[in-house]
Amino acid sequence: MTSSETERIVFDTANPDVQAYRLLTASVVPRPIAWVTSRSADGVGNLAPHSFYTVACANPPIVQFTSVGAKDTLRNVRESGEFVINLAGEAMAEAINASSARFPADVDEAAALGVRLEPSALVAVPRVADAPVSIECRLHSTLELGDSTLVLGDVVAVTVRRDALAEDGLPDIAALRPLSRLGRNQWGGPPPVFALDRPHLPS
Repeated sequence: MTSSETERIVFDTANPDVQAYRLLTASVVPRPIAWVTSRSADGVGNLAPHSFYTVACANPPIVQFTSVGAKDTLRNVRESGEFVINLAGEAMAEAINASSARFPADVDEAAALGVRLEPSALVAVPRVADAPVSIECRLHSTLELGDSTLVLGDVVAVTVRRDALAEDGLPDIAALRPLSRLGRNQWGGPPPVFALDRPHLPS
């Protein structure tokens, strides 16, 4: 391997010419997509994808997503104290992407895009009917971080379509066919999967 192949370019994020957001979203990949349903205090629904999303705590179960800027989802979650994270499956890619457009606050994206909703099990906010998995949450807390807000949700229920469950009772990756976000305008499809058992130190 030549020295030119191993050379690294340093992007100093304190430099105003460095586009840290674009650099990070092209480097922290793939990112799962939280397709979040929420509802305003006036009863207007909202459906939007958020790709800064993961599990925050195992016990009690808490998930997190980040709102970059003060978006309708963030306002709704603060007003109602509830939201649902719907798994972004491959079959709904076009609708998921379309729901990222800047709709007016008084427009329900699900209705505008023809996305079917249905009642959730334990929260008032509906879930996406065709999502293989939906995670129902009550707001735990929010944390302001510069131009973004970290939203933490207590998981009160996880609903899984029966046809998306494997024989062991857990969601089956082959049935979920999850999408992910990459850099630029790139998306990732369902990933190739392999299994590795956790190692044990020799006794």
